[in-house]
Amino acid sequence: MSGVGDHVIGVDVGSSGARAIAVDAEGAILAEASTPYDGAMTWERGYADPGAWLDAVGEAHAAVSGQIAGTGRARAVGIGGQNPTTVDADGTLAVTYRHPEGSTDSLAGDYEAQHRVLLREVDPHATPFQVWPWIVHRLGRCGHIQGLWPGLEPIPGYGDPIPAATRVGESDGGYGIAPGTPLVLGGEDAYLAFWAAGIDSPGRGLDPGGRTGGLGVAAASGELPATMYSLSSAAEGVSIVGGPVTAHGLILEWWASLTGTSVPALLALAADSPPGANGVMALPYLDGERAPRWNPDLRAELVGLGSGTTAADIARALLEATAFGLAHIARDLGDAAITLDRLVCAGSPSRSHLWCAIKASVLEVPVEVPRYPELAAYGAALAAGAACGWWPAPGAGASGDWPRPPVQVIDPEPAEVYRSGLDRFIALGDDSSRRIDAAHDDA
Repeated sequence: MSGVGDHVIGVDVGSSGARAIAVDAEGAILAEASTPYDGAMTWERGYADPGAWLDAVGEAHAAVSGQIAGTGRARAVGIGGQNPTTVDADGTLAVTYRHPEGSTDSLAGDYEAQHRVLLREVDPHATPFQVWPWIVHRLGRCGHIQGLWPGLEPIPGYGDPIPAATRVGESDGGYGIAPGTPLVLGGEDAYLAFWAAGIDSPGRGLDPGGRTGGLGVAAASGELPATMYSLSSAAEGVSIVGGPVTAHGLILEWWASLTGTSVPALLALAADSPPGANGVMALPYLDGERAPRWNPDLRAELVGLGSGTTAADIARALLEATAFGLAHIARDLGDAAITLDRLVCAGSPSRSHLWCAIKASVLEVPVEVPRYPELAAYGAALAAGAACGWWPAPGAGASGDWPRPPVQVIDPEPAEVYRSGLDRFIALGDDSSRRIDAAHDDA
């Protein structure tokens, strides 16, 4: 391969693997690939091996480049990654968003807690990086830098703040990326997914999927309550509110592992149970919960089990629990006059039509399913394209200024069993929270 091609590559360092995508200046997808992390199944909860990340980035990049061999090297490579996760400069260890000490009620608090873990367990002088600046640093020796999405404050101690979609260096030829290839800071995976999904006009929302998930809804920045936490969308004057959850995708993986059934088999099984799962309900709080409860001590529950309960009922209850979790966030936003009109579902869960249809019906809004669901990687490619001048950087454009992957639309089928189910889901979660609070008071 020689010369420079007419494409850019985006890479997302996700929670379970690295995803890479090549797009052209029109946003058309030319190639895609993903690589799981070697040894990830043996990692202790809340920790990761940064070396496995680098290897997976190189392999995913090589796989994408191989699909378009002969077209020249990428004009730029954008890198994004999971958030919040902290890695020390030497790549000895990473503390991920799943670490119990790194689950606070603020992003800055999460990073601060993760840094303390590194200082205690790795080196009392460990230099902390976010994931994607560290990857870029290792690929191009770009120094101690941190990524900065529009509207965010720099994280103390995490390096010089660099705006998203900025070219920060060139590849040194390591990990199979051609020497001299421009390297571009992407951003946090969720923010990149919001960008790629076009969550930049009021009423549009996104569930980024993956092992976690969550709900972010776009709203006019000037109409938000003064005390409501928000992040800036890619478009000027539009903010995103809502929040992440802890284990929506993970709960199905966990159940598959526990029962010796594959995730695709569980998804097929769930179709044999009716809406409402014959009265079975799950609380998907395997690792506590973030939005809207923000309680790391919560734990998952299955209620409504009887002698007639089937494996299909439990599988469907797990899917419905994730939809109720999103609807719980949406209800709280509705109380603040923030309305969800349309939801984009992304990540691995969006590959299931049934799962997306349940979310559409529980939330009572149309669901868009991108043909390419790994939106964080597409967002990393948007960052690379912005650095090439193909479209504006985040914060410098308006809705419609950026390409999006093509989508399929699933219309909702509202049902009373889902409306009453949401009330029950919230009431069960309230009861669980009270039990935990009472146990803490007694301790």
